[in-house]
Amino acid sequence: MKILLAEDEKQLNRVITVALEREGYQVDSVENGLEAVKKAQENSYNLIILDIMMPIMTGIEALQEIRANGDTTYIIMLTAMSEVDDRVNGLDAGADDYLTKPFSLKELLARLRSMARRADSYTDVQLQLGNTALDLDEQEVRATNSIRLSNKELHLLKYFMKNPQKELSSQQLQELVWSQEETDTELVHIYISYLRQKLASIQSCLKIIGDKEGPFQLIETSGE
Repeated sequence: MKILLAEDEKQLNRVITVALEREGYQVDSVENGLEAVKKAQENSYNLIILDIMMPIMTGIEALQEIRANGDTTYIIMLTAMSEVDDRVNGLDAGADDYLTKPFSLKELLARLRSMARRADSYTDVQLQLGNTALDLDEQEVRATNSIRLSNKELHLLKYFMKNPQKELSSQQLQELVWSQEETDTELVHIYISYLRQKLASIQSCLKIIGDKEGPFQLIETSGE
């Protein structure tokens, strides 16, 4: 799991980062809301943790900007005991959960495990981007016409469509789609080539760009 942590208290930032990394999570840490927004635009995360009181851009402002960019990543807000209004505003602005400072690292880790369980049990029925719809139940992608996808192609395209415009590394895609299976960058590129051909065959406005070794990026084209 890849996590973005935005916390301006340097010591707390370090403590949380170390604790998460010890549990096997990959962590990008920043110290203000503006950096968090930039990171969220550039990378794909499974979870974002935002402190509310941060310099340059507050956690609430960063949350609003991230949601305005169409990012649906699960977001936990960190709040002080007295910041009741901020907690309400954060939830209204699109936060999924919050933790009140001071909190125990055990509680944070428990929240992450709970989130992962819910994510595993929840499945979207359909994703839509531009002129293209991905039907997960029927395992097909549609634009001017439709075409069936293999299981691996389905999971790859789902991840791309949930993270449009973001550069996704070959390693990220391997971990997501192949998990514990043996694979390499060559196999990832082969499946991306399959997807490129299928998207072109249904005249989708979506296109996967990137060289053989990655990173790869899903973009919308004008159809020219």
